[in-house]
Formats: sequence, structure tokens, C-alpha cells
Amino acid sequence: MPSAMPGSLLNPATFEFATITETVAGAWVENVVRGDPTLEPAYIAAARQLVARGAGALSSTCGFSIRHQSAVAASVSVPVVMSSLLLLPALLRQVQPRGKIAVVTYDSRHCGEDLIGIRDAADRARVVIGGIEGGKYWRDELKRPPPPTDVAAMEADVAACIARLRTLHPEIATVLLECAGFPIVAPNIRRVLGLPIYDITSLCRITMAALV
Repeated sequence: MPSAMPGSLLNPATFEFATITETVAGAWVENVVRGDPTLEPAYIAAARQLVARGAGALSSTCGFSIRHQSAVAASVSVPVVMSSLLLLPALLRQVQPRGKIAVVTYDSRHCGEDLIGIRDAADRARVVIGGIEGGKYWRDELKRPPPPTDVAAMEADVAACIARLRTLHPEIATVLLECAGFPIVAPNIRRVLGLPIYDITSLCRITMAALV
């Protein structure tokens, strides 16, 4: 899960609003990424605890938590945005009809149709997915506990993934970072690519802007 480095969800300076955190009992990168349905009660418990502590909206530190979006949203009375993947329908309509959205994920082997959630075949054809599985950041995050984030390695893995996708799909007009750890390298990559890059912090800011 993301460290408290600048740009991280866990860094109090990342946002213009205060944040609080709760740990989902039993949730580690490995079982959250592959999808463990037995974690859902723990997600709900953590969500309710956050609301009881005063949270006005809820997010998560792993984009694969979108699997629990419906259950968590049904369990609390505040807005819930568990993953940047919720932005996909809107992003598809921001770009020209031939433009594609590149989804860069922690592990593309587990980022399937249940997470993408695009039913229209024409829209789905415009979403291309690439992952950093096998890289140093991927390996480090599977450790318990994970070591300090190697930002250089993460940035190299994400940049290489985007380069591969753009070679295969030159129509890519926007990049969506699924992994909630990636925002710490998003500014540098955005400057290099010159493309719009969205991540979970983008969605959190949109959500809180509607509340404050």
C-alpha cells in the first residue's frame, strides 16, 4: 500500500483537506489484488468506523478495492470512491471517439472485466490495460510488511508500461493510474508525457470539492 511520501494518500500534506485512516483487518496487497471476498465485512467495519470518527467521504489505498465499492457504499451515508477506476466512463467521454484510455495497474493479470466495468463493446475497445507485475515495486509490495517505497523503481516501471502501451496503441489520449501508490510519481510522468494523467487523488479531490 502507498507510503506517506509527498503525493501519497497517506501524506497529510497531499490534500487541502484533513484526512483520517483506518486499516482493513486482514487486508494485504496479495489478497486484495487477487480478490478475497471474505475481506468485505472488514472493509465495511473500517468504513463505518471512519464515518463514526467524522469522515465526510471514503476512499481506499488500493484500486482493486473497487470490488467492495457497492457493499461499502451501501453500508454508510457518505460518498464512497474506492478506486480511480470509477473515473473510466467519464474519461472515455472527455476524449475524441478514436482516443483511447490507458489503464496502468499494479497487476494486469487481476485487472479484469469485473473491475473495468465497461459493458459497451465500443467503449471497452477504447480501454487498454498494462501492468507493472514482476517489477521491483510489485515485488516489494508483496512483502509483509513492505519495505520503504523505491520511488525511482516505481517511476521506471510505470513509465516503461506506458511506453509499451503507447507503442501498441498510439491513439492513447489519457492515462488512468489504477494503483493508489502511483500518485507519488504521477507529476514527473505527466510532465514527460504531456498527457492528462488521472489517479485516485484526482477522484478524491473531485469528491471533496462537492462537499466543502
